[in-house]
Amino acid sequence: MNLYLWVALGSAIGGCLRYALGRMVLDQHTNFPWSTVLINVVGSFVIGFFGTLTVTGSRFQAPESIRIFVMIGLCGGFTTFSSFSLETYDLLRTGAWVRALLNTALSVLLCVGAVALGHVLAYQSSHSIAIAQTKEEEYTG
Repeated sequence: MNLYLWVALGSAIGGCLRYALGRMVLDQHTNFPWSTVLINVVGSFVIGFFGTLTVTGSRFQAPESIRIFVMIGLCGGFTTFSSFSLETYDLLRTGAWVRALLNTALSVLLCVGAVALGHVLAYQSSHSIAIAQTKEEEYTG
């Protein structure tokens, strides 16, 4: 039960951070969902960096509860795949096919790139190849 509390706390903080960052970017009055792209890229970088930096056996090894707090709770509450999906569908529904394609391409490419960049930067300090170490942290199908 204790791990569920870590997830809940991280999710609450991540959700609040997502809302705050989204409001700051939304205030730029744009017709493209930049806030969702930015939030997903930042969250992807954090999970790649933190996961690699703190894996078991690394120089900065962290307890399971802290890894679950950050990787599942904080990143899960912060990133916005459902928002991305809704915004992309709305762009398609209103005939903005080019913006929908751009949103999809940017989100996927930048987020996978951000995980890779986070991993590479953390690897330089920890020399750990792994990012996730439990089934809860990584879905492998």
